[in-house]
Amino acid sequence: MGQGKRILITGVSNHVGLRLAKRFEHDDQIEAVVGVDLQEPPVPIGKLEFVRADIRDPLIARVLDSTGVDSLIHTNISSHPSRLGGRSQMKENNVMGTLQLLAAAQRAKKMKRVIMKSSTAVYGMGPKEPSIVREDHDNRHAHLYGYGKDCAEAETYVRDFARRRKDVEVIILRTQSLIGPTVRTNMTDYLSLPVIPTALGYDPRLQLLHEEDAVEAFVRATHGAPRGIYNITGQGVVFLSKAIRMLGKVGLPMLYPAATTASSFLRRLGAVDFPPDQLQFLIYGRVVDYERAREELGFVARYSTEEAIADFREHRRAGIKVSI
Repeated sequence: MGQGKRILITGVSNHVGLRLAKRFEHDDQIEAVVGVDLQEPPVPIGKLEFVRADIRDPLIARVLDSTGVDSLIHTNISSHPSRLGGRSQMKENNVMGTLQLLAAAQRAKKMKRVIMKSSTAVYGMGPKEPSIVREDHDNRHAHLYGYGKDCAEAETYVRDFARRRKDVEVIILRTQSLIGPTVRTNMTDYLSLPVIPTALGYDPRLQLLHEEDAVEAFVRATHGAPRGIYNITGQGVVFLSKAIRMLGKVGLPMLYPAATTASSFLRRLGAVDFPPDQLQFLIYGRVVDYERAREELGFVARYSTEEAIADFREHRRAGIKVSI
């Protein structure tokens, strides 16, 4: 029997979870990977033991016990209400699923490391927020709801777990919006529209994270990063107006109430899954500080925000299929 890590990944059939499992396939420091999801991964993965299970089910504790995992990577936090059957089901998955999972992890005696995928959406957006947000920012001015509130509540459960299990290294990665040739996110849906609605009078700064860099951050967190909370993002910012020009698209400035109506209409058509709670992003944007990730995690994004947009543009324009 090898002495490598035994890792359980939740949401193994989503983009980050799937890519992580593929990275660990050839990682000599990883002995085994257990993947938990409701749907089987679309591609075969060596080392992967797939378990069809719901993290909201108390039976998830049996999975942790029977597989003897020592590391847990929780990527199953969704920002897509339509994919889960609505907002209430999304909250149930994100918040109650995290609570049930951590309750199981607390009883897992072999557990040594817990990594959670969160989002910079926990900082909220608004005119009172700082221009560059650090991990220790007190977002008392932010009124969180939807996805941002889910992430904040899930983080609370993770921090409570860390206080109860001081022997476990607990890491929270707050990722910026992902973009890239294969990932589908709220942002890629929005930037893929033929005509891109914008808020009249506003030109927010975008700070984005390339899909490959997101996976790299989780790999680094798996292999010995110090406990704590880290902002994970690409370097530099791009104004929304420039991003639209880079993509060869046309912006359609709209008054904010009209933009809200347009978002609801496009969501019903299935053209974009951009929840109303994230519309403020198109007014204020969000830029975070990444020095802690650089200094303590050793993470520096390979793609800047501008390079990530360019890579997204070139692959989508060429119709290139990127193998996972």
